[in-house]
Amino acid sequence: MRQEWFDEARFGMFVHFGIYSVAARHEWVQSYERLTDDDYRQYFEHFDPDRFDARAIARQAREAGMGYVVLTTKHHDGFCLFDSALTDFSSQQTSGRDLVREFVDAVRAEGLKVGLYHSVIDWHHPDFTVDWNHPRRDDENAAALNEGRDMARYREYLHGQVQELLTQYGRIDYLFFDFTYPESRDGWAGKGPDAWDAEALLGMCRELQPDMLVNDRLGIPADFVTPEQYQPTAPLVDEHGAPRVWEACQTLNGSWGYHRDNTDQKSPTLLVQMLADSVSMDGNMLLNIGPDGRGAIAPRDARTLEEIGRWMLLHRDAIVGAGHAEFTPPREGVYTRRGDRLYLHLFSWPLGFVHLPDLAGRVSFARLLNDGSWLKTSVPDPDQHDTHMTPTLQDEGTLTVHLPVQRPDVLMPVIELTLAD
Repeated sequence: MRQEWFDEARFGMFVHFGIYSVAARHEWVQSYERLTDDDYRQYFEHFDPDRFDARAIARQAREAGMGYVVLTTKHHDGFCLFDSALTDFSSQQTSGRDLVREFVDAVRAEGLKVGLYHSVIDWHHPDFTVDWNHPRRDDENAAALNEGRDMARYREYLHGQVQELLTQYGRIDYLFFDFTYPESRDGWAGKGPDAWDAEALLGMCRELQPDMLVNDRLGIPADFVTPEQYQPTAPLVDEHGAPRVWEACQTLNGSWGYHRDNTDQKSPTLLVQMLADSVSMDGNMLLNIGPDGRGAIAPRDARTLEEIGRWMLLHRDAIVGAGHAEFTPPREGVYTRRGDRLYLHLFSWPLGFVHLPDLAGRVSFARLLNDGSWLKTSVPDPDQHDTHMTPTLQDEGTLTVHLPVQRPDVLMPVIELTLAD
């Protein structure tokens, strides 16, 4: 199946980089602050990615336990990180560098899958009509700005750039389009699948890269769905109850592009819990970094990735190639499963014991995954009555795992249970 490698990997890196990284206050800064093209031009003219090291980014992803990396080729501002024959609003023009070329070569060299992000929005293009996301939406003459703009010409440009990306960089494993917004707001119409000629665009993707995964943000069904900045609470299914392939897109601090003054960082512990939570529901997690204005991974982001990498080094088997387990987990955490191994990810560390419903007689061995150390198991006596020194009666079929008082010194402890059947 097309997504077999994706289901195996479970964990990927998103990289948002562009001239908004020089502005250093969110990748939507042009829209949020209603910046004109002249206002925004300074970031283009001073874009100098002298510290952008695709090899270092790819290596950091691999060391963090990730299986694929996704780079922004063009964000909503229209600035391209590749050498496009269709525009000079690009890194090739500002720095003489095709950063997409550097990226795909580096990611392949690390043995990872290559992913590209491409926005179907383009505030820089003269034919892209003003709408409720556009930076010019509040101008006094905003409606008049659409006179003479032609979305048909823009569609030709959009399709042409996607064709460049899918024919000039070898095999592409993953394409993340962003995004469709058909609803109207503040007196402006949005843009639905017809704005991009989504069917034809997806058809071209299938023709040029038949094994490539494509997300759902053209506004039509494709290969996987992309919940963003929230965690689902159950495996995702379609209207017929069939499982959906999905990936939670998450930031380190709420911003996708580099935001110098946003220090609301998620802790490494929270992030590995989110990763395990995603895998427990048969999903992936795509974790974003936003390199700074010179292209370097911010030190705070690098520290987080290094901590996650240390955890993944010991607990990789509980994530990579794992998925949803049919068993009901205890209140302290979630399960993932890979073959005959069931993994209990403990979000909290209980005193002395953890009780596992319906697993009595079904587990042949239990151990802490971080150091491989054996854990005693027992089946409570169903006739046992609780006293001031005896635990409360457990339901029949419960397996009790005995724990040391000291919590293992890892971001999140994991117990590996070998299933007997």
